[in-house]
Amino acid sequence: MTVRKNFIFDQETAEHLEKLAKRDGITQTKVVKNLIEEEYKEISVQEKLDALYSFAGSFPDAFVGKSIQSIKASMDV
Repeated sequence: MTVRKNFIFDQETAEHLEKLAKRDGITQTKVVKNLIEEEYKEISVQEKLDALYSFAGSFPDAFVGKSIQSIKASMDV
């Protein structure tokens, strides 16, 4: 499913968008989509890291001196 969105850019930004699309041989829509997805990927990674740090902070020293192999071995995996 696609959704139509309308944006208003100043002249300079509109020209930059057009140049980016021409340079890469893609549509302006694709330029915007790619930039949004790149930014969202960074946010998603940061959210996951924040959750990990929050979880790890709940168990101080839970992973100190342990390797992935020793943790897996203790889980009988």
